[in-house]
Amino acid sequence: MKNLDRYQQDYNENGFISPVRIISFEEAKKHRDILENTEKVLGNMHYQSKIHTILKSAYELATHKNILNIVEKAIGPNILLHNTTYIIKEPKTAAFASWHQDLIYWGFSHDDQISVWLALSNADEISGAMYMIPGSHLEGKKEHKTIEDKNNVLFQNQCVQEINESKKTLCSLNAGEASFHHGWTIHSSMQNKSNDRRIGFNIQYVATHVKQMKNDTDTAICVRGIDKYNNFGIDIPAVSDELTPTTVAKQKELQEKYKSIASSRN
Repeated sequence: MKNLDRYQQDYNENGFISPVRIISFEEAKKHRDILENTEKVLGNMHYQSKIHTILKSAYELATHKNILNIVEKAIGPNILLHNTTYIIKEPKTAAFASWHQDLIYWGFSHDDQISVWLALSNADEISGAMYMIPGSHLEGKKEHKTIEDKNNVLFQNQCVQEINESKKTLCSLNAGEASFHHGWTIHSSMQNKSNDRRIGFNIQYVATHVKQMKNDTDTAICVRGIDKYNNFGIDIPAVSDELTPTTVAKQKELQEKYKSIASSRN
């Protein structure tokens, strides 16, 4: 792993870091197997929220020291885990994500937020890896317009207008590698034209002083440092990968709340 200060410099200048080796290919395969075994019980897990409350595998990845060491450099030593989700593109499908910024969704009071995208399968240009616009986080919030496209995986079908795509950088990742990006960094991803699923494990972190401005019952969990603000209710992490009716029901409740917040324009 690179020197952490170098990662911090890259993040501050470009708004993203990629690629970073977090776990081995074999470990990534183990976590992928857990996901796909879970799908045999619950169905497709694409864009299901708060997965760390039902799968120990997800919580272990979200609290991995190799990830948290970089997150700390980006947003400080006191860190809340807000959400985890699998983002899955099936092989030979047209699903894509238009150019967008993450922070327009969540109603956070500050932009001390970072997204981590950990590859559980290889992600490249053919399979629909992410593109980033370097330095776009320094320009702050951009206007998003709604587009009508059933293949756009974004909740609101939103799209940043007037992108200079000549600046875009492809963030290819091998299984077990991750990218990190700022909430204002403009990014997108195209269709998966490969023969394998493109599986990413997406993790959202915020600094503990951040507040939820759209909803007063949002939840998170402190995964490093101290939370002296208590701006969020507390999520309960999974202690195993064994699914129970109680934890699954709670996760569905949390997911509906997350979607309600993310889709609200207030």
